Amino acid sequence: MKTAFYSTHKFERDFLLQAAGDQHELVLLEPALSLATAPLAAGCEAVCIFVNDDGSAPVLEKLAALGVKYLALRSAGFNHVDIQVAHALGMRIARVPEYSPYAVAEHTVALILALNRKLVRAHNRIRDLNFSLDGLTGFDLHGKTVGIIGMGKIGKIVGQIMRGFGCKIIAFDRYPDPSYEATYLSIDELCRQADIISLHAPLTPETEYIINKQSIAKMKKGVMLINTSRGRLINTLDVTEGLKSGQIGYLGLDVYEEERGLFFEDHSSDIVQDDVISRLITFANVLITSHQAFLTDTALKNIAATTMFNLDCFVKGEKGVNELG
Repeated sequence: MKTAFYSTHKFERDFLLQAAGDQHELVLLEPALSLATAPLAAGCEAVCIFVNDDGSAPVLEKLAALGVKYLALRSAGFNHVDIQVAHALGMRIARVPEYSPYAVAEHTVALILALNRKLVRAHNRIRDLNFSLDGLTGFDLHGKTVGIIGMGKIGKIVGQIMRGFGCKIIAFDRYPDPSYEATYLSIDELCRQADIISLHAPLTPETEYIINKQSIAKMKKGVMLINTSRGRLINTLDVTEGLKSGQIGYLGLDVYEEERGLFFEDHSSDIVQDDVISRLITFANVLITSHQAFLTDTALKNIAATTMFNLDCFVKGEKGVNELG
C-alpha cells in the first residue's frame, strides 16, 4: 500500500523503513498534515500522521477527495482527528494504543529528579567553572506524597518507580483498580495532600484544564507539577500565575497546549511568537522538554511495527485490534 507519512522526523525514518520492508511503499514527508499540505498525499491510499498533525474535518474531506481511504496514527491519542467525520467519509482509522509505557514513565521521573536536584542549573554552573552549591538545595523524595492523576499503564509504572524512592502514592482515576497499591482520592483531596502531582490522563471534555486556578489554589504551597500526558490537561496561564505566586514550586512539562508548529521543530533562529512559553522558559524552577518522553529506541520500534501491522490489516480488509470505531 502506498502511504503518505506526514511529520516524518529523522529519528524515526530508519525504524519506519525497516518495519515496512518491501510490503509497503512509504512516502516520507517532513511537513505536517494541514489543509495546505494535504495534496501531497495524491496517489496514496493511506495517510499516516503524528501527534500534532491536523485531522480536522476540512483536511479529512480534502484527503477523501484525493482518494485516501485509510488513516494510520503514529500515536495513542486521537483527539487531533475528527473521528466522526472520518467515518462519515468512509475512512478506516487505526492508532498505536501502546508503544512503551516505561519510556514515558521513566521520563516523568527524570523530570522530577532534575527539577528537585536542580541538575540543569548545576550543570550550567560547572560549565562556567562555578562550583558553588548555593541555591541548589533539593529535598528527599523519601516520605513524600506523590499524586497521580490517571492510573493507566503509565501512571501505574510512575507509581511503582516512585514507591521505590519511599514515596506514598495517592491517585485519582475514573475507574480505580483495587488491585493496585495506591490510595484513591478525589481530585480536590489529591491536590491538598500531594507534594508532587503527575498527570497521566487522556484528554477528554472532563479532563480538559483539570489543572486550573481553582485546583491550584487547593494544592500545597510549593507543589511540584509534572505533565507528560496532554498539554490541555493544564491551563497554562493559570499555572504561570501559580509559579509567579510561589503556589507552584516546580513545573515539568513534556507537552504544551499550543505545541503545534512549535515542538518537533528547530526555531533557534526565529523570534518565538508564543508569549506564554517564552515566559515559562524564564523561570528557573521550570523544565520543559519537547514532547520527547516517548523517544526511546524501544518505543520507536514498537510504533513502526504497530503502524505497519495496521496498514497490513487495511490491505487485507480485516478489522485490526487497533482500529477505531
